[in-house]
Amino acid sequence: MEYTMETLAAACADCHKCALGDTRTNLVFGTGNQNADLMFVGEAPGEQEDLSGIPFVGRAGQLLDKFLYAVDIERKDVYIANILKCRPPKNRDPLPAEEEACIGYLREQVRLIRPRIIVCLGRISAMKLIKPDFKISKEHGQWFERGNFLMTAVYHPAALLRDPRRKEEMLEDMKAIAQKLTELRADETK
Repeated sequence: MEYTMETLAAACADCHKCALGDTRTNLVFGTGNQNADLMFVGEAPGEQEDLSGIPFVGRAGQLLDKFLYAVDIERKDVYIANILKCRPPKNRDPLPAEEEACIGYLREQVRLIRPRIIVCLGRISAMKLIKPDFKISKEHGQWFERGNFLMTAVYHPAALLRDPRRKEEMLEDMKAIAQKLTELRADETK
């Protein structure tokens, strides 16, 4: 089936491929610019996201906003989604079966948005989208080509709330992402 963003969101809203569809308060589909060059992908919604239906609005999302601001990227110019569209109980890590049930929706979002760069927020997202043995502490900020996309991973903002010592590394990674985006856009105009 050929989706539009609206029909894809509606299909997600009706989804019960796993038990999380029965326990969610709200579907957390994604938000932002549907023509974005830059897309961020986290693992799953947390409590605040489940309540609001919007990804990355809690403390971790507020920290992500600060990093975006620090590198002169506006949140309205990017698209933000998660692998899972429903909150796992008590914010536990997504189960492999849940990821498999939901990954098709994310793939469709990527197909519709066609970003130039996909940034995985945290280890779980990077392990699903970049490579299964991804080591966030060693490989954050490294670039990978996957099909038509450039991909990288950064620390999940929630991890930075628990370990603020890594915030400087995150800032450097975000600067590199902003620089890569500028380079890609410059190449487009040549």
